Amino acid sequence: MADIMTPALGESVTEATVARWTKKAGDAVRKDEILVELETDKVSLEVAAPADGVLSEILAAEGDTVEPGAILGKMSEGGAAAAPAKAEAPKAETKPEPKAEAAKAPAPSQPEVMTTKPAAPSAQRIATENNLDLAKVGGSGKDGRVTKGDAIAALETRANAPAAAAAPAAPRALHEREERVRMTRLRQTIARRLKEAQNNAAMLTTFNEVDMSAVMALRTEYKDVFEKRHGVRLGFMSFFVKACIAALKQVPDVNAEIDGQDIIYKNHYDIGVAVGTEKGLVVPVIRDADDMSLAGVEKAIGAMGKKARDGQLALDDLQGGTFTISNGGVYGSLMSTPILNAPQSGILGMHKIQERPMVVKGQVVIRPMMYLALSYDHRVVDGQGAVTFLVKVKDAIEDPQRLLLDL
Repeated sequence: MADIMTPALGESVTEATVARWTKKAGDAVRKDEILVELETDKVSLEVAAPADGVLSEILAAEGDTVEPGAILGKMSEGGAAAAPAKAEAPKAETKPEPKAEAAKAPAPSQPEVMTTKPAAPSAQRIATENNLDLAKVGGSGKDGRVTKGDAIAALETRANAPAAAAAPAAPRALHEREERVRMTRLRQTIARRLKEAQNNAAMLTTFNEVDMSAVMALRTEYKDVFEKRHGVRLGFMSFFVKACIAALKQVPDVNAEIDGQDIIYKNHYDIGVAVGTEKGLVVPVIRDADDMSLAGVEKAIGAMGKKARDGQLALDDLQGGTFTISNGGVYGSLMSTPILNAPQSGILGMHKIQERPMVVKGQVVIRPMMYLALSYDHRVVDGQGAVTFLVKVKDAIEDPQRLLLDL
């Protein structure tokens, strides 16, 4: 017998929740096949089979809380245990009345929702609660993984399909009017940290606006040759990362944090870039972004975004940032007040680019404008420093040559 153990969860993470078992007791498994998915307050983990054999016992049920080193289940090693399942197949074919057995098969009491197609725990939960067959749902995640969004889209498609026969609408039951779903560990942590940031920091937000004409023209002129040369698309985020680093060097208070009665000034620039995933907002960190070119920043952002969407972020990817950038504009946000990513002292909010009439040299012209928001901890950053920071970012974006000349 071999124990299936809870792996080390990383620094400062002391427990995890069993999200989903992919096998049932008695199922044959192969070495390195995923047996169980765990959720921590930062990342999701997959536990694989240590060897070929049979999953003999599940000791930690879905929803249970486990600590590192805890036994999740037991399995018998070796391929011999899986052999009887193959030997029984000819028996089923020689049974009398095979047609009668076949006739019974297509009439299960409930629609089958378990499937061999990989699915996120949230998608599996939606399927179970709504009698949705995930085998018929196209997966948009990694390796065809069915995501929560795929499951919700399938439910909407089913709901919008024409009814087979008109029938009087029955009163909706209470469970159809509302739904209670337990928060994931990640969502609980997001909620707790955001509330702590509000309670602990003297948080204030200041705004400015930036004309995106110069960056957009530069991007249009060089995007094809940039992608051909570097193998990555030229986006707007890399310009803002570099602009923020230049501003942080001018206003170091925004790159600092409070520790007790001390202020820690960071002489490195590890920039967190907020990424929305099906499980919530995560902030992977680009290390030493000041040493990177625009192409290096774009590659790092692309790699981190892919890892976030695929649920492959490690704890080290999320820790140690000195400043954060959040782009609500990708969702259509025109203006917002972002909440600090504690213990950092500043976060920049980018927003939707929208054409507006602007007065330039006495003439009214249409320009692509973006509102910028800097939320900061007033205990560390004074109002003058916050305004100066935003003006430096604005100047760098409106005149991108400043980034090249380090002005």
